[in-house]
Amino acid sequence: MLILFTTLTFAQTDPNLGIIPAPQSIIIKSGYFQITEKTALQYETDADRKIAELFKTLVKDKEGFDLVMAKNFIQAPESMISFNSAKSQNVNTETYTLYIDNKNIQLKGSVKGVFYSMQTLTQLYLNNLETHQIPQCAINDEPRYEYRGLHLDVCRYFFPIDFIKKYIDFMAAYKLNTFHWHLTDDQGWRIEIKKYPNLTSIGAYRDQTIIGNYHDRMPQWFDGNKYGGFYTQEEIKEVVAYADSKFITVIPEIEMPGHALAVLASYPELGCGDNPGPYKVADKWGVFPDIFCAGKDHTFDFMEDVLTEVMELFPSKYIHIGGDEAPKTVWKTCPYCQQRIKKEHLKNEDGLQSYFIQRIEKFVNKKGRSIIGWDEILDGGLAPNATVMSWRGVNGGITAAKQNHQVIMTPSTAGLYLDHTQGRSDQEPVGIGGDGRISKIYNYDPTPEVLSALQLKNILGVQANMWAEYLPNTTKVEYMLFPRIMAVSEIAWTNLNRKDFKNFNEIRIPQHLALLDKTSTFYRVPEVIGAKDTSINVINDSYNFDFKPSVNGAKVYYTIDGYEPNETTTLYTQPFKVNVPKGEMRPVKARVITPLGKKSVVTTTLLFNRDTLKADDSGNNKNQGALKYYYLPGKFKNTLEIDTNLATKKGLTSQISFTKVSGKAREYGIVFTGFINVNENANFEFSLYSDDGSRLYIDDELIIDNDGKHARFERSAGVALQSGLHKIKVLYFDDGPGSTLQVSVKGTDGKKIEIPSVMLYN
Repeated sequence: MLILFTTLTFAQTDPNLGIIPAPQSIIIKSGYFQITEKTALQYETDADRKIAELFKTLVKDKEGFDLVMAKNFIQAPESMISFNSAKSQNVNTETYTLYIDNKNIQLKGSVKGVFYSMQTLTQLYLNNLETHQIPQCAINDEPRYEYRGLHLDVCRYFFPIDFIKKYIDFMAAYKLNTFHWHLTDDQGWRIEIKKYPNLTSIGAYRDQTIIGNYHDRMPQWFDGNKYGGFYTQEEIKEVVAYADSKFITVIPEIEMPGHALAVLASYPELGCGDNPGPYKVADKWGVFPDIFCAGKDHTFDFMEDVLTEVMELFPSKYIHIGGDEAPKTVWKTCPYCQQRIKKEHLKNEDGLQSYFIQRIEKFVNKKGRSIIGWDEILDGGLAPNATVMSWRGVNGGITAAKQNHQVIMTPSTAGLYLDHTQGRSDQEPVGIGGDGRISKIYNYDPTPEVLSALQLKNILGVQANMWAEYLPNTTKVEYMLFPRIMAVSEIAWTNLNRKDFKNFNEIRIPQHLALLDKTSTFYRVPEVIGAKDTSINVINDSYNFDFKPSVNGAKVYYTIDGYEPNETTTLYTQPFKVNVPKGEMRPVKARVITPLGKKSVVTTTLLFNRDTLKADDSGNNKNQGALKYYYLPGKFKNTLEIDTNLATKKGLTSQISFTKVSGKAREYGIVFTGFINVNENANFEFSLYSDDGSRLYIDDELIIDNDGKHARFERSAGVALQSGLHKIKVLYFDDGPGSTLQVSVKGTDGKKIEIPSVMLYN
């Protein structure tokens, strides 16, 4: 099955011809190849035939006619598409060429290469379906990384086999080659293990599920409904075979020693102590203290039995054994674990986790396989042959690469956790928060600059992860996947010198989403191109807007009266000017609405017409290097509720940007006051990046309103300042659990920096 997009015409002026990921080399020629009923498909090998059949099926679905297909033709066809892997000399089996002239299309490479060439041809065909004219071109292409992964968590919520296959189709369409299947966790065990039937009769089901976001309310709400499911071994084999037909390797993940509640509920004796339990399958999200007992040999017998059955189902080189988020508090009081530490001469509980992972690795290696683990497997010493998946940032991957271990980069800090919010969280469906903007993903380079040339060879590739705590159905998964899978594809495949975010975001993504809009697949409609959530101080009493829909064929609607744009408001047809009288403000709101009625979030640009703010002329001496702060624990809905008169802590601070506050309450507010010094008369752009709400005042005027409960999000604003000191006030509240506040400024040099202490006065 292919991703069957529908038609769209696009300009041949795009240097990438609409292809995602962008090819390493593409030469566009004049003229076209036209597919007609007389076009023939020619193949060289049986593998080529199977690939040709995929394209034949696509054309029949779109055009309604069957293309003739054969290995040899007695009479030359009118036009021909040739699939040829017979004499490939490519060292990289994923390298391919695609040559298109007016009568012939040639797809060459190894079998994998011909498959990827067919995926590129599919995009060219669908992008030009209305005209039936495929541009003549010569493409030489190969991936930047050998490992290009996409992960799916089926434990928090369970997804049917048909959707797993559809997910694999999405991957194949964008040349990803590794499906990381997260099959076990606290909230459910999802794979049949014949030797341990309780894993699926008990561990696959939880009694109920938390409602809403974990932090929405205390006490938390639950739905009271039993939930679960699992895949039989026959279904697993079916998925593995299906993925193999799309040249995708399936890597199973069996979590250990943490994230084990579903197992412990099924077999309590695997827990710590003499009478462990009782346990239950987790009904909410988070990290739980109950993990496998590392002191009992029976634990390792169990894990080896499970992994034996798993490896019989999955032929992949790698088996993922988790290793993340394993609290070791129960190990500290478990006599079996303490006895193991003493017997094996281990330093501490971190050393015991290292022993656990290394013992499992030895077993897996004996079966001819290798392990992958999350970067916590570095703690206490890395297993000799382990591959590290770096998720808590890039440092774990850098450390492992320097130790000559292979690494897969998947840092949540770079947007590669696809469950993270794609925009401002209060405009998005319920989720875990975070910052998962597509621009953040696209701008990430998986190869760390700090590594030597030799160490760089240890970076196998990159992966994006789809965690499912807040993805209760396949529609939500698709919403979180598209269009971000396209950015993942491009950073995994395309060399840096071929990347171009403007081309990607403004030309190619709109093409692909227009195709997707006519299918049953759901997706997030990106914001209006040319619109930004910001505040602007206008020059000459007006400001010009130039919008473009983020989906080709969609429409942009806007307002300047503060009301939400919809089909009844002004339709954007051409660039327009908004006049702003002196001393007034105009809110310009815009959104995209697609032909099928899908809508983007509303983007709001606030236009101000302020005079230049005058510098402080009081003559009072000020102390350089710090602002006053007022800290108040408590729960707030917005920053205006913070009363500095009730502050429990106050003083001076040189830092107004932070991600951690020592000794803070779970929920709190903080206010900074003082002066900021600017050294020239100029327009300055200030930014507030915060989780949760924040406000910035300069000279008692509200400059940025980034208030309210939301995940990490940035708003900016321009303001004209006279050289000298200006009053500044920053308000911030955190509704738990993590703090983020970054206050930045950009001057006439165009460089954006966090406001340094030398600019601060009190």
